[in-house]
Amino acid sequence: MVTRAGPDARDQSSGNTKHVETVDDAGQPAHHDMVAQPHGTDDEPIAAAEAVAAEMKTDARPHGELGRRFDRHSPFFVGMTAAAGVAVTYGAVHMLVAAQSVLVLIGVAFFLALGLEPAVSWFVNHHLPRWLATTTVFVIFLALMAAFVAAAIPPLSQQATQLIHQAPHYIQQAQSHSSTIGKLNDRFHIQQRITDTMNGSGGSILNEIVTASSAVFAALADMLIVIVLTVYFLIDFPRIRATLYRLVPQTRRPRAILIGDDVFAKVGAYVLGNVAISAIAAVATAVWLTAFDVPYPLLLGIFVGLFDLVPVVGSTIAGVVVAAVALTVSLPVCLSTAIFFVVFRALEDYLLVPRIIGHAVKVPALVTVVAVLIGGALLGIVGALVAIPVAAAVQLIAREVLFPRLDGT
Repeated sequence: MVTRAGPDARDQSSGNTKHVETVDDAGQPAHHDMVAQPHGTDDEPIAAAEAVAAEMKTDARPHGELGRRFDRHSPFFVGMTAAAGVAVTYGAVHMLVAAQSVLVLIGVAFFLALGLEPAVSWFVNHHLPRWLATTTVFVIFLALMAAFVAAAIPPLSQQATQLIHQAPHYIQQAQSHSSTIGKLNDRFHIQQRITDTMNGSGGSILNEIVTASSAVFAALADMLIVIVLTVYFLIDFPRIRATLYRLVPQTRRPRAILIGDDVFAKVGAYVLGNVAISAIAAVATAVWLTAFDVPYPLLLGIFVGLFDLVPVVGSTIAGVVVAAVALTVSLPVCLSTAIFFVVFRALEDYLLVPRIIGHAVKVPALVTVVAVLIGGALLGIVGALVAIPVAAAVQLIAREVLFPRLDGT
């Protein structure tokens, strides 16, 4: 392969512009200096295409101009499109099944990034570089988490130790026919069922401990992955947003931007609002249980806060568990705790959610229940957590795009 000087190359002695192009042994121009070019007689069609490629290359368009569109009515185009569609669908299904756990982590990180994006944008609007704004938000978040852990660990460890020490007392109460727990045990045979379950494990307690330890380490690893992905999503969010919108045809892009930004805002408002409401639920539960001397108020408060993140059923399950623990104090305390959760749930639905989340994520009750059930069946707890914002996004797209087209407007 040799090079030859064209009329546009710059002669260093005269200062005139010349064009230097690379040619192969047959005299055909080559499109790239670092890629071997075909020279055999069998490669003549490729060599001809290489020559055309070299002519198409310009400084403004290093990969040439776009070619003319395929004839969409051509049998070849229709057949190839159908075959490609089947192959892509088959491959996508297998890929989704194989990478489900990783995709769940990516989805959770993206939702968290959307939830933290308003805070990052606030700092960016106050003239901070985006990387510094993201760092600031995460430092504040980690500082709050560290302060919470530092304040919660001493009472949590104390209450956990108390629970271990009180376990024989609870077993004795369960065996006593005069106590409330004993009466429930006589009626529902709770202790016998627990014993059968433990015996059914066949002495594999060590295996259970190993399994539980592995699950804890896996959860910690997943948490670390989610945090790292969230940071990257936040730093590159403007680029991700622009890339997504470039996938839309130019004529539809302005409206796609309006709808897409509305979807991002709804998801972000839901994530932040749901976390805030769950924190309020945790604090209110801990205060209530402390006031009535129910054991382990901080542990149960954190338990309620975590379960309150799950829509529809989370707060109900948490309320039943906490009321059952309150039963160890007395039946009136148990009933009052159950009433507390009913009242708090009403306040949450009709006061906290409209004020904190607002009408950003307003989904009909039936759609909410169906979305949570489908999300839980597909992705477990994570699916239930993201079901409502996804349903709100689908509802917005259907209202703004699908229904007007079906109505002919």
